[in-house]
Amino acid sequence: MPADEKRRRQVLFIDDDEKLCALMRDYLEPYGFDLTVAPTGEAGLQAALTTPFDAVLLDMMLPDIDGLEVLRRLRQESGLPVVILSAQAEEMVRIVSLEMGADDYVPKTFSPRELLARLRAVIRRSQANVGAGQEENGKGSLTVRSLVMDPSSMEARLDGRLLDLTALEFRMLHCMAAHPGRVFSRESLLEMAAGRDFCSFDRSIDMHISSLRRKLGDDPRCPTYIKTVRGMGYTLMKHSGTED
Repeated sequence: MPADEKRRRQVLFIDDDEKLCALMRDYLEPYGFDLTVAPTGEAGLQAALTTPFDAVLLDMMLPDIDGLEVLRRLRQESGLPVVILSAQAEEMVRIVSLEMGADDYVPKTFSPRELLARLRAVIRRSQANVGAGQEENGKGSLTVRSLVMDPSSMEARLDGRLLDLTALEFRMLHCMAAHPGRVFSRESLLEMAAGRDFCSFDRSIDMHISSLRRKLGDDPRCPTYIKTVRGMGYTLMKHSGTED
């Protein structure tokens, strides 16, 4: 249904397909979305890092740099929700883009209605993540021992050291940090962090946990932060050297 009283959402569309951009602008406008188009990756990066947007729609095939490079550079500076649009249907391309921090991946056979639903979902999740962090701490940050996470800036620090996390790694760690001592199954953790059922990608959770442990300086044989609970999943330990 058309937009209600809520403020209009600002979306950046990085794509050089003029017809598609015009189609999506016309479709999304009545639902409360204003679309800004950037026809190249460099123009898109400049816009994304200098203008407040609610989300980015990012084409994988651009005339100057490819979508993965745009995503990589964007994630170095911003946690802005990103939905990848691509004519490439290979599973590996989808996996890589999601692991690099994309919030969703939509093949270019999508219907406008499906894209609208996915766009609303990633914006809703992004706002929920920020809100959850603000509930945990009046300043918006969340602290577990020496780990401090700020969902508004998508920054995590350990003993004051900034951790180089992907957007998905940040959300996974934030989910666990919001409930230290709680055991998350692999499926529920990935679904909560990514916001949807990843079915064929569920096995990648172990790789993400391994990456998080490496960045936290954690030894899986004697963990101080992320503990594997055999047959159940993972938990962020409240106290070093204990199960909770």
